[in-house]
Amino acid sequence: MTYCVGLMLDKGLVLMSDTRTNSGVDNISVFRKMVSWSVPGERIITLMTAGNLATTQSVISRLEERSKAPEDRQNSLMELSTMFQVACEVGRLLRETIAETQEDNGPKGSGRFTASIILAGQIKGMEPRLFMIYPEGNFIEASFDTPFFQIGETKYGRPILIRGYDRDMSFEDAVKLLMVSFDSTLKANLSVGLPLDLLVLERDRFSPSHERRIEVTDPYFTEISSSWSDALRSAFQSLPDYSFDQVGSST
Repeated sequence: MTYCVGLMLDKGLVLMSDTRTNSGVDNISVFRKMVSWSVPGERIITLMTAGNLATTQSVISRLEERSKAPEDRQNSLMELSTMFQVACEVGRLLRETIAETQEDNGPKGSGRFTASIILAGQIKGMEPRLFMIYPEGNFIEASFDTPFFQIGETKYGRPILIRGYDRDMSFEDAVKLLMVSFDSTLKANLSVGLPLDLLVLERDRFSPSHERRIEVTDPYFTEISSSWSDALRSAFQSLPDYSFDQVGSST
């Protein structure tokens, strides 16, 4: 399992992903789940992946090869005119990869090789855009009503995002919000783990405005985790006391 989040802000996009993959408790590895391509001054495109590792690695490898091979330039993400077209191409390739892998593995492969992708980026002259692409190849786009997407182990970190998100927040506050969301997920699920990859895409910049890997020993993340735990305990203690003798009790 994994956890990836893409936030759409007025100022641009903020993306974060974990790096843990596991096949049982005794086979845990670190794999980068965020990949980005850019043409300086013209476009930047980023993918975050969740699901079967062989499937996601195959999709990314095929996209990498298409970007390099002259005979396939018409399929390159660097040549497509809009982010919508990019989403269509990534969705088609994801669907085909899953279908081919399942067919090669026969009945035992049914449902075992699925994956999902968050696509983010901007092409010059257009708005930054954020998509979530499903295993079937179809996708939805972020909007004012749905300003962020999660894939992987989503349930533990979602309440934090819903309560804390504001589309006009600063990039710094958005990063802090994501760190709290990831910390909550890390505490609840062993299949999500550090290091974390962070990418900030500022509107009309077409290159990362901030990019880093957050390691296990990262002092800021450690402080966020500790401070959030203290704040939760303090908030709990400040709530009104419950009494068995309160008026209106049915027992």
